[in-house]
Amino acid sequence: MTTAVFRPNPAPAAASFEAPELPPQLFRVLGTFVAMAGGDTDLELIGALADALLETPSYALMAEQLRRDPACAALIEARWIPPAHDLEQLADLPEGSLGQVYAASLARLGYDPNLHAGMAPASDAAYVELRLSQTHDLWHVVTGFDTTVTGEIGLQAFHLTQFPYPLGAVLTAQALVSATLGAPELLPELVETIRTGLQMGLEARPLFAQRWEEGWERPLHEWREALQLRPFAERVGQL
Repeated sequence: MTTAVFRPNPAPAAASFEAPELPPQLFRVLGTFVAMAGGDTDLELIGALADALLETPSYALMAEQLRRDPACAALIEARWIPPAHDLEQLADLPEGSLGQVYAASLARLGYDPNLHAGMAPASDAAYVELRLSQTHDLWHVVTGFDTTVTGEIGLQAFHLTQFPYPLGAVLTAQALVSATLGAPELLPELVETIRTGLQMGLEARPLFAQRWEEGWERPLHEWREALQLRPFAERVGQL
C-alpha cells in the first residue's frame, strides 16, 4: 500500500510593490499647510499655496465649472483685467457707492489695489486665480465678511458653494484643523461662520461673473440686491 505524501502548494511569488509616484506639488501644498497650522498666515505663504495648487487638476476643473455659466465663460474667454484703480478718485465717489466703500476699506487696511497690474495669465485656471486674487477685497466688501481669520474663512466657504475653489477648500480645512488642535474655543464660531458662508454662496448669483470696476458709482446696496446677497453682518444669529 502506497502512502500518499501531501505537500503544500508553493506560496506564490510576492508581487513586486511599486509605490505610486506622488505629484511634486503635493509636498509644496503640505508644507504650506503645516506652516499655516503653526500660525504662519503670511500672504506670501498663501500665494505659494495657490501657485502649488495651480499645478493640480483641481484648478482646471474649477475653470471648467465656471465656464458653465455664460457670463463667467465670457470673462474667462476675454481674460478681462481692468485698468489700475485710483483710490483717490474712488474715494470721491458718492457715499455708499461700491467704489467709495471699497476705497475706504483699502485705505483702512493699507492695501495696494494694483499689485496684479501687468500680469498675463497663461491658462483659464491662472486667469481665474488672478481675477479672484485681484478682487478678493471687493468680495469682502460685497459679502460683508471682515478680515479677521474667521471672516477670511467665511469668505472662503462662500466661494465653495459658488464654484469648487481649490484654495478656498484647503484654507477652510486648514483653519478647522488649526482651531481644533490649537484654539478649540474658537471652533464653534468658526463652524457657524463657515456654515453661513456656504449658505450665502448657495443663495447668491455668481460673483465671479461681475465686472465690478464698470459699476463703481452704483450703490453697494443695489449691487447686493441684484446679486441676491444678504451680507454676513445681517445674518449673524439669524440663520
